[in-house]
Amino acid sequence: MKIINLISGPRNLSTALMYSFSRRPDTKVIDEPFYAHYLDTTGINHPGREETLNSMSSDINEVLKNINKTNGCEVLFLKNMAHHHQQMDLGFLQNMTNLFLVRNPKQLIASFAQVISKPSMQDIGLKKSWELFNKIENQHPVVLDSAEILKDPKLLLTKLCKKLNITYYDEMLSWPAGGIKEDGAWADYWYKNVHNSTGFAKQKTSSRELPKNCESLYLEALKYYNKLKINSISV
Repeated sequence: MKIINLISGPRNLSTALMYSFSRRPDTKVIDEPFYAHYLDTTGINHPGREETLNSMSSDINEVLKNINKTNGCEVLFLKNMAHHHQQMDLGFLQNMTNLFLVRNPKQLIASFAQVISKPSMQDIGLKKSWELFNKIENQHPVVLDSAEILKDPKLLLTKLCKKLNITYYDEMLSWPAGGIKEDGAWADYWYKNVHNSTGFAKQKTSSRELPKNCESLYLEALKYYNKLKINSISV
């Protein structure tokens, strides 16, 4: 079984990409399996915190054990946030195919601030993505800028599947509106746009202005985004 570990920030089209992979006949998906661990170890208060902690294990060793016990599929797609990879032994990454998903931080932060008004660098995951990329650079991990997906989803997904050494399926281009059964307990707080979607499309959040209080965060995040972006697949 090939395990694809998506390492993303929030508001990056990561849920849409998970929906895309869920449409593959050979694939199972797991939504943010490290989220409860992140909430428990940091004490951070996110929307849906209690629902999340009650719905999944926060013991990272138990989580990884359950991931490796998954059967009935050729490909297992893990949608993870970069900043959830903390206070854990990262050795398991060597046994996974790691895929970094990034987005222009101006759009990312403007979208994220609609839910959490004063985001931090930890919240948006770009610095952590860069740190993780450097830890496993010897693997030649795949990097994808979400803007590239929207330019030509079929071409981009075809290239992505080739990079991941898996078969491309046209079914990956669309999904039914309303969410999927694998959605995490936090979906009602974060997934409104993707629940209204049936495929990859530019969201209205893409044109939101950057909040004034987030300008310094944007400038810092831009450095990490540019470092990762140069490695991205392009159409």
